Amino acid sequence: MRMVDIIEKKRDGGTLTKEEIHFFVKGYSDGTIPDYQASALCMAIVFRGMDEIETAELTDAMMHSGDTIDLSSVDGVVIDKHSTGGVGDKTSLALGPLVAACGAKLGKMSGRGLGHTGGTLDKMESIPGMKIFLSEKEFIDQINKIGISIIGQTKEIDPADKKLYALRDVTGTVPAIPLIASSIMSKKLAAGSQAILLDVKFGDGAFMKTLDSARELANEMVKIGKRMGRDTRAVLTDMDQPLGLAVGNSLEVKEAIATLKGEGPEDFNELCLSCGSILLQQAKIVYDLEEGRKMIQKAIDDGSGLRKLAEFVKAQGGDPNYILHPELFPLAKHIVPIYSERSGYIRHIDSLSIGLSSMKLGGGREKISDAIDYDAGILLCKKVGHRVEKGEILCYAHTNKEGVESVFQQIKDSFHIQNEKVEIPPIVHDYLH
Repeated sequence: MRMVDIIEKKRDGGTLTKEEIHFFVKGYSDGTIPDYQASALCMAIVFRGMDEIETAELTDAMMHSGDTIDLSSVDGVVIDKHSTGGVGDKTSLALGPLVAACGAKLGKMSGRGLGHTGGTLDKMESIPGMKIFLSEKEFIDQINKIGISIIGQTKEIDPADKKLYALRDVTGTVPAIPLIASSIMSKKLAAGSQAILLDVKFGDGAFMKTLDSARELANEMVKIGKRMGRDTRAVLTDMDQPLGLAVGNSLEVKEAIATLKGEGPEDFNELCLSCGSILLQQAKIVYDLEEGRKMIQKAIDDGSGLRKLAEFVKAQGGDPNYILHPELFPLAKHIVPIYSERSGYIRHIDSLSIGLSSMKLGGGREKISDAIDYDAGILLCKKVGHRVEKGEILCYAHTNKEGVESVFQQIKDSFHIQNEKVEIPPIVHDYLH
């Protein structure tokens, strides 16, 4: 079998066989297929696409390019929630403890943030002492013992995706639904969970810019998961403004804590209730979604979700006092109010701009090797649909940096205000299952 024949076949619109796809993934992983041939095939896929079977085979080959985790020793259905990334997305830190408090078993491998989106691991590491890497045995034992573990992806999981993603990033071949879907799902499937809920975000702060493109990606991933025998579902959620009010690592942890106390922002609280009810149904703890919502709400009202977060943090070496007393988190040296220059209604908040501004304040990284300032970020006071008066505070910028006045202006420019009233958009736009 020759790689050039595979490239030409896909270039001309042909359908690749299982053997050809596995030949490519194995060869690229072990270095026998060079970057230039791999990038040629990726570009052919961008233009010609892949059918459902091809995409599933690509996912399977990438999934088995390294280790897979066997969670069969966990007592119960292991569930996992994956977000395609967004600004202010601290969902796992509130949702995970809530479903675990209701008796579910959540085992999740997460990533770091890069660019304008924040990573769950970075938020976890803003809690002093928190460990993000556990052995497979420790991961499984913790899920069995307390119902939740969230860890970093090991180097042995899906090495083909790491290599292929880096190549796609520099060859203009990222925007292809089959390549995006197989990248996400190969990691999720290798991590071993029996049920997966995908939070597919759309809008200017998300990877998918439109609802239609997000629905296409979600449908593709749900099909892959079901083909692999996993209960896979998806929600399509709005990222045309930041999720919640907090953007930045320790600020987002504190917002997750507030939400577990019943004091969270409305959109984030609704996302936790909606996703939590689906996850409890996937875990076979409830029969219908309404029953699931009631259970999640009860875990908020009786404090069991907050106690589970503290238990989870302690189990992974973190200091649970920071969960029970969030005022222990240090604040940035500079907390700068950003004022509105006009009166009206918030029509739009540019999530991408807010995310990039938070990064420039120190709250994110441009390169994976960059250090993060856990105290830095942005705390919104207004959301889309809210009334604002001239001179009123739109948000606060938190930073330990000097000379970042241009970032403050960028933050101000992220808020778009009009005279007419604006309808508050829903957070969840669709549910695919």
